[in-house]
Amino acid sequence: MAIYLTELDPNNLSFPSPFDALDDPNGLLAFGGDLSADRILTAYHNGIFPWYGPGEPILWWSPSPRAVFKPSLFKPSKSLKKFQRKHQYQVSINHATAQVIDQCAALRCAEETWLNEDMRHAYKALAKQGRCHSVEVWQENRLIGGLYGLSIGQLFCGESMFSLESNASKIALWYFCDHFQQQGGQLIDCQVLNEHTQSLGAFELERESFIQSLLSLRYQALEEQCFQPQWLNLPTER
Repeated sequence: MAIYLTELDPNNLSFPSPFDALDDPNGLLAFGGDLSADRILTAYHNGIFPWYGPGEPILWWSPSPRAVFKPSLFKPSKSLKKFQRKHQYQVSINHATAQVIDQCAALRCAEETWLNEDMRHAYKALAKQGRCHSVEVWQENRLIGGLYGLSIGQLFCGESMFSLESNASKIALWYFCDHFQQQGGQLIDCQVLNEHTQSLGAFELERESFIQSLLSLRYQALEEQCFQPQWLNLPTER
């Protein structure tokens, strides 16, 4: 069966409406363009993100349903709280964004990862502009886990996470949810639901509901200090 997609104009940052995305494969919207900071930011402001494999052109997606976390509702398990009290992992924001991006790529098979050199370069460039942020988890000064993504107003678009030790990525998400909601954050996009994110409390929104949330949040400001480099304390009980 033939698939007809919009090819992006390299001289124009506009995208098709996310409501034009295909049902099969779910969310595929367009191809081409580039990975410039302006294009990626335009995509995320419209509920679209890049994802493509080796040998493919840049593909742009807006799947439905969309997996999200509500940070104010995130509840760590009793076992995770007990684990952290015992191990005392340290958690920071924006201390090692490039390392987090590289680790997220390194833990995936080189032939399969979507986080290729061009993608890594693009998100590192966004980090230098203050638009891409990371959460890092440390054990005795060793980076053992983390996550990264883009800040779009009071929405955080999570891209990837990694864990080199037990529960490190879970603790990164736990601490970030607590911090993000205290700074005015309302929603965390994690794109497509999988077993891991579902086990942590992610749920799905249909495209219309997600886009409505995005439109209401994308220009709403967080507290100024939200993404300043800092260490995070043990999350408060809610």
